[in-house]
Amino acid sequence: MLGNEENWLAIQDRAYRENQWFIPDFIHQSVQNIANHFLQNDLLADWAAGYRVPDSPLHPKKVGLVMAGNIPLVGFHDFLCVFISGHSVLVKTSSKDELLIKHLIQKLTEWDARVQDKIAFAERLNGCDAYIATGSNNSGRYFDYYFGKYPHIIRRNRTSVAVLDGKENPEELEALASDIQLYFGLGCRNITQLYVPEGYDFIPLLDVLKSYDYFMDYHKYKHNFDYHLALLIMGNKYYMTNESIILTENISAFSPVSQVHYQFYKDKASVLESLRGNSDIQCIVSRENTPFGTAQSPSLTDYADGVDTMEFLRNL
Repeated sequence: MLGNEENWLAIQDRAYRENQWFIPDFIHQSVQNIANHFLQNDLLADWAAGYRVPDSPLHPKKVGLVMAGNIPLVGFHDFLCVFISGHSVLVKTSSKDELLIKHLIQKLTEWDARVQDKIAFAERLNGCDAYIATGSNNSGRYFDYYFGKYPHIIRRNRTSVAVLDGKENPEELEALASDIQLYFGLGCRNITQLYVPEGYDFIPLLDVLKSYDYFMDYHKYKHNFDYHLALLIMGNKYYMTNESIILTENISAFSPVSQVHYQFYKDKASVLESLRGNSDIQCIVSRENTPFGTAQSPSLTDYADGVDTMEFLRNL
């Protein structure tokens, strides 16, 4: 994954051409994260040992896996969990992100033919013993209907927030900017809501966010920016902008592409307490929780929705 093999580079280029949200920088970022934070021998060995994964499971199951497609290779961690656990996996990829994962699994089968008996792709996930499905709130209801009678993990819409105290230094603000804007803000670990103290000065944050001005060169992002700015202007709503991102006060944790919501608070501890256990929140970035700049670099044990996927698989 870290190499420059011609076919691999061609697949990455094709993935961008077929999905304009997957710009080369973001594909590279996702690949780097997987290679460095997941696919290191010592990390994998410690991870598997923590669950007492046997070399050969006594009763391997077939696990149906529905992958999301919001950011490049977002379903890789689920695939890795099933693969390491020793079960076989039947994968339904997202039409937005099928080239990268299929190429990588093809490579696995070339290197070790035994993999062919463990991994398959399908449009319909029939005959599985368990299911892991990721999608929107609407698709979650669909997954409940079809998969609810089997052991399952079903994930719905989630997002992430940051709680600031106004004392963040320039390095922390730059790190926060990447938590907000990486992958165009499309990931569940992207910051879409800021909690700030009353009287907070937004100018330093808007200044560091200017490093993502180049997003306006991508028509999909610029279309969102223009559209949501127009809505705020026509609605006579207060907003701030540095001409490439919009900040506006809103209680919703979910914000559209190119826009970040914020709320003011009086007591930081109360805000942090209210956010814990919130089923809409994937990640809380603050000095007390997930460090600035690390939201998009999860480890093997940073399970989506806080549900331990390996424990689920071990207990099948």
